Amino acid sequence: MKMSRRMSLLLLPAALVAGLAGTWAWLKPPRRAGPELLARAYDRPLPPVSGPLRVYHLGHSLVGRDMPAMLAQLAPEGHGYESQLGWGASLRDHWEPDVPVKGFDDSNAHPRFRAARAAVASGDYDAVVLTEMVELRDAIRYHDSPAYLHRWAELARGAAPGTEIYLYETWHRLDDPEGWLERIDRDLAELWEGRLVDFDLLAAGPDRPVRVIPAGQALAAVVRAIEGRGGIDGITGRADFFIDDIHLSDLGLYLVALTHYAVLYRQSPVGLPHALSRADGTPADAPGPEAARLMQEVAWATVTAYPRSGVAPDGSG
Repeated sequence: MKMSRRMSLLLLPAALVAGLAGTWAWLKPPRRAGPELLARAYDRPLPPVSGPLRVYHLGHSLVGRDMPAMLAQLAPEGHGYESQLGWGASLRDHWEPDVPVKGFDDSNAHPRFRAARAAVASGDYDAVVLTEMVELRDAIRYHDSPAYLHRWAELARGAAPGTEIYLYETWHRLDDPEGWLERIDRDLAELWEGRLVDFDLLAAGPDRPVRVIPAGQALAAVVRAIEGRGGIDGITGRADFFIDDIHLSDLGLYLVALTHYAVLYRQSPVGLPHALSRADGTPADAPGPEAARLMQEVAWATVTAYPRSGVAPDGSG
């Protein structure tokens, strides 16, 4: 008897079937949101926020403990947050109960931990900030990133009508063979938007889109500005923003926190403090005043120039 393709797939191990599906999804050209849909989703910026927010962070070590703690110090008094993290964890890892999250116990051994599914489904948050593992291409190909971003976004949408949903754009390794700046420049449109956000937008519609925190873009812009000037306040280049080839130093975390503040509160971070503490209460390494001002200005310029951030070009909302 001749076996159909459907029957033959049913006989394959589930993990292999998932891998084949992921490979097909990666090879298949993505559907992109058209101009009309994008305009309906992003042409109406959100108003600035004056009071404190409650924020949930879901991700991995590029979120970490210190960046959300720095954000809380920049934000109005009363800002609250919780998180669930892992080592290089994907959105799929956090979603599937039978998939282990590497480093779960160590990453979440702190008072701000809250289990992700229960947290997002609670409706307790003004903003849910999601991010995906890197290498992002691998996340899309093997971890079905578009579908899992959509699942998390739908869970947040169904939990509360006022929760805003964000995707935190990160970066790849400094030693990426294709070039660190080149990957940041290219991946925003091709991967973060084209593979992840547009998938959700096409599935869910424009009324409550996933907005983007363009932290990778802000980091690249600051690095270009500092390297172009030959250094500022003792910061000479990209290496000063990192402790290794992927994880940020306190300087890099400060910039990412500024970018989160600009997007979540829709207000300029220019003039905010630059001497902050880490999550454990120890003083973070602070940028000098000139470098801090540059970082604040670049974070705001990046966010207001990017429609998918939800921030008005003039910051007015």
